[in-house]
Amino acid sequence: MLKTESCLKRAAIACLGATVLAAPAVADSLTGEPVELGNGTMQIRIETDAGGAPTAIAVSLTAGALEGLPMEANPQSKGGAWQYFLPMPEGSKTGYTGVLVDWNPHGHPPADIYSVPHFDFHFYTISRDDIEMISFTGPDDTSAVVEDKDLVAPDYQVVPDTVVDKMGVHAIDVTAPEFHGTPFAATFIYGYNKGSLIFFEPMVTRDHLLSKPAATMPVKTPARYSGPGYYPTSYDVRYIADTDRYEVAITGLKAWQ
Repeated sequence: MLKTESCLKRAAIACLGATVLAAPAVADSLTGEPVELGNGTMQIRIETDAGGAPTAIAVSLTAGALEGLPMEANPQSKGGAWQYFLPMPEGSKTGYTGVLVDWNPHGHPPADIYSVPHFDFHFYTISRDDIEMISFTGPDDTSAVVEDKDLVAPDYQVVPDTVVDKMGVHAIDVTAPEFHGTPFAATFIYGYNKGSLIFFEPMVTRDHLLSKPAATMPVKTPARYSGPGYYPTSYDVRYIADTDRYEVAITGLKAWQ
C-alpha cells in the first residue's frame, strides 16, 4: 500500500515537472545600453511576443532627457543637429542595427514646416559602418533615386533635396497634416540610399513630448521592402506616468519575407 502511494507521488512530481517544462512562452522585453541625453538618458526597448518575434521597438527617454538639451546648432554638423547612436540590446534579433537620434534645436528644412525644435528617430536596417559610408554629390546623385516604386508607400514622395550624408534621402507623406495648415507635432518618414529602403523615422517635436501624449498612429506601408524583416504598421508617441518616461516607438511590427 505504501509502496503504491510512493509510486503515485513520484509519478505526480514527474508530471508536474513536465508541465513546468512545457509551460508556454510569454512576451518579453529587452533593453539596450543607455546613452546620455540632456539631463537624462535614453535607450532602446524591444517588446517581443511569446515566440520571441519583435512587436515593437522603442526609444525610451527619462524625463530628464528633455531638459538641459543644447539649444545652439551643432557646429560640427552641416545641418546643426546633435546626433546620438543607440545600440540594439545584445542578443536581439529584429533586423534593425540601431537607432540614430537627431536633436534639432532649430529644426530643419522645409522652413515653416519642420523648423521647430524636434527629434528625428532613425531606425536603421543597415550597419553603422554602412551608414557612415553614405554620401551624395547633390540632389541629382543617382544614389538619391528610388526606381522601384513598390518601395514607396502610398502618398509618399522621395524628395531629392533631402539628401543627407551619413543618413540617406527622405520620403515624405504629402498628405500629412503639417503640409495642410496644421502645426507639426509628429510625423513618419521613410529613408533610402542607392534605391534601397534603409530606415524608418518617426519625427516628434520636444513640445509634443512635453505635452505627455498617449497616441498610436497608423503608418502607410509600401508594397514591399528591400529585405526580410519586421516592419511597422504604426508608431507610438507616449508618456508613461508609472516610470516617468517618454517613448517613441515603431509598433505593430509585421514579418515580411
